[in-house]
Amino acid sequence: MKKSLVFLLLSCIQFVNSQELALVKKNSKIGYLSKDGSFKIEPQYKSARSFSEGLAAVENGGKWGFIDTKGTWVIPADFKDAKDFNNGIAVVQKDKEWVYINTKGEIQKAPTTDKVFDFNDGVAFIRQNNKVGLINNKMVVVLEPKYDQIKSFENGYARVELNKNWGIINTQGKEMVEPAYAEIGNYFKNTTWARKDKTFGLVSGGKFIPVDGAEKIWDFETQDLTYAKKNGKIGYIDLKGNWAILPIYDKGKAFCKNLAPVLVGKKWGFINPEGKFVIEPTYNDAEVFSTNGLAPIKESNWGFINESGKLVIPTQYGITTNAIIAMFTQQDKGFINGVARVKNEGKWGFLNPDGTVLANQWFENAELFSKSEKTQPVAAAPAEAPKQETKTTKPAAKSATKPAAKKKK
Repeated sequence: MKKSLVFLLLSCIQFVNSQELALVKKNSKIGYLSKDGSFKIEPQYKSARSFSEGLAAVENGGKWGFIDTKGTWVIPADFKDAKDFNNGIAVVQKDKEWVYINTKGEIQKAPTTDKVFDFNDGVAFIRQNNKVGLINNKMVVVLEPKYDQIKSFENGYARVELNKNWGIINTQGKEMVEPAYAEIGNYFKNTTWARKDKTFGLVSGGKFIPVDGAEKIWDFETQDLTYAKKNGKIGYIDLKGNWAILPIYDKGKAFCKNLAPVLVGKKWGFINPEGKFVIEPTYNDAEVFSTNGLAPIKESNWGFINESGKLVIPTQYGITTNAIIAMFTQQDKGFINGVARVKNEGKWGFLNPDGTVLANQWFENAELFSKSEKTQPVAAAPAEAPKQETKTTKPAAKSATKPAAKKKK
């Protein structure tokens, strides 16, 4: 009975892992790598995108279509360009027009819009008469165009601009924070940071709470503390707007695993929520801890330490850009779903937590592992997704592209 249970558990784990594929380039061709280091789809494409909802856009003979995780063509390569699926809808360029298709490749009739936008968090923008609204994946208007701008949704919320003032809405178009601020942050536990005139503070329950002396506030990420600047120094505030850690550091980054990297002079170390150094400032650079308890640190190159500050992976790698590491948000530096993407001698590969290279393989390019199916057959951690800047759709690059950096307003 125990053997059967072990076999079943291993099967489930293998099945879950099989749903994560990474786009890699080898010998100038693109293929898809499984978490076990084997090729799920051998390198054969000149241009392609990562998997999303079980389908990946690939180019064939100058045209784009979609394949499944077996490499079978599901939607023929009939398009000039193609983007990723989100909630069953993708944007493609048919002849000279950008249109929406479903997973069967059928063109969807969308409401009138000046430009076609990618779906994100199950909704897409429509723009009419220089105002922006929302449609859902049924092509139904859920928010009539009324805002001057809507930024990309993050965890179900987006920044909106109206008459040069900023607020926050959810995917149903409901205003969570009215547009009344010169700047505004992300929405975290019913709270956001904002700037009113020249004063920075927090907005919670519809009330603006000034933060004493704050010159800038960054987004809350995974914990109830975020970093802020006062008198040119970095400290940390809580969700009530109190200075939980006094602003005495030259630079700082987000908390994760109750540790945050801070800069003192020219060296980085890690403090706890009480502001005490757990790992002394000895590094040339440092990034936020991943949820697996490892953080990238830099001497001459990058390596990884554990929560006690022990170097567990030597400082011999390059790592990608974009420093934000959040519990449910995909990021570029550090470990994501068990592996870290690194660069060594001009090649890209994936590190396991023990420092070994996945399948001992290096590639000309390697994208982050992404969930390749809509659902998982066993309980798993929430799927991670890249934070991307909202843009109008443009022709895809001829090679794999890096996730766009998140811009804040």
